[in-house]
Amino acid sequence: MSKRRKNYTSEEKAKIVLESIRADLTQAQITSKYGVHATQISAWRRQLKEGIADIFRDKRRKNEVDKDQLIEELYKQIGQQKVELDWLKKKSELFD
Repeated sequence: MSKRRKNYTSEEKAKIVLESIRADLTQAQITSKYGVHATQISAWRRQLKEGIADIFRDKRRKNEVDKDQLIEELYKQIGQQKVELDWLKKKSELFD
């Protein structure tokens, strides 16, 4: 029978990584405390280091990107509705 993998929530991962960064305990103590392999903790630390800059990114820049995507989607919907309207006008001429 195979052993089931434990899935860690993002909160659990953050707690483990922060404890690892604080260095109150050794890596071996942390791995035995949480039952996580040292390689996995190192991978989570690397992910934290790579993604930490996103926390401090300018919110206005993200809003601009969101607005651009929304505008693009709305133009797409307008185009689709125009095509449908033209088709309905063409079909309604057959009944007049």
